[in-house]
Amino acid sequence: MTTTAYRETAGRPATAGPRGGPATRSVTRSVTRSVTRTRSAWVFLGPSLLGLAIFTVFPTAMALGMSLFDWPVFGDRTFIGLQNYQHLFDDAVFQHAILNTCLFVVLYLPLNLLVSMGLAIWVSPRIRGRGFYRVLFFIPVMTPMVANAMVWRLLFQPGGLLDSASQSVFGVPTPNFLASSGWAMPAVVVMSVWQGFGYNFLIFSAALDQVPQAQLEAADIDGASPLQRFFHITLPTITPSIFFATTMTLISSFQVFSQPYILTQGGPGDSTETLVMYVYNHGWQFLDMGIAAAAGWVLFVIIMGITAVQFAGQRKWVGYEV
Repeated sequence: MTTTAYRETAGRPATAGPRGGPATRSVTRSVTRSVTRTRSAWVFLGPSLLGLAIFTVFPTAMALGMSLFDWPVFGDRTFIGLQNYQHLFDDAVFQHAILNTCLFVVLYLPLNLLVSMGLAIWVSPRIRGRGFYRVLFFIPVMTPMVANAMVWRLLFQPGGLLDSASQSVFGVPTPNFLASSGWAMPAVVVMSVWQGFGYNFLIFSAALDQVPQAQLEAADIDGASPLQRFFHITLPTITPSIFFATTMTLISSFQVFSQPYILTQGGPGDSTETLVMYVYNHGWQFLDMGIAAAAGWVLFVIIMGITAVQFAGQRKWVGYEV
């Protein structure tokens, strides 16, 4: 190369060859990997998203539309706007269903959390046979709801095990729990706690295993009592698990159906009829899908509202490790 040609090309920027330089090839490979990962993600997410759309999003939107119609199972459908919702709040049975559902939640939620937390603390890493107890306490969750409810129905009825034990020990018969408007809902709550505490028990048991033992031992050396160690070290550490368990239990308790339906069929009277039972009765017994859809949407709004309040308030008491 001559001196003149060298001077002409020396000031020009280097240009990539036909296949590009190392930097260009690196960027191309990075983009290709990103596209491949995105496609792979959509392939794996596709079935779940399709199922979500078909079995959740579409029925929810369909129920909203049905709630605005006079929608008998057989016959013509007529658009009536918000009259179904007006009917709900004028219906004494629906009002009782809301109160019964709230009563169930108020009784069931704290009892479930206290029983599951207490047993999780008892089944500590130091206890022998903790694996056996974990399986034992989780068995009711795995047992079919119908079988559990039928067993508890036999326990609660006059002449059953509870009544016989009470008469033999105290000489006093037990009330007819399932036939009393005052005792029916507590009976449903007791059966539900026994059925469902095992799920939260496993959550709390796993959370307690993650509590730093070094901090507990240091607090013990400093003279902290067991209660002080629990409230100042253990409890703040497991607040994310408590939040999760509280949220999921609250949602499921508002959707309670099987327990009162099998034990009491909503009776005596309507003392144990819940919102989901109200939806079921109007949809499949009275064949009025418009009222059933409107009641379902009221329940949906209640659950979403309470869940939103929980998520908004978690910042004040839930501590996540960073």
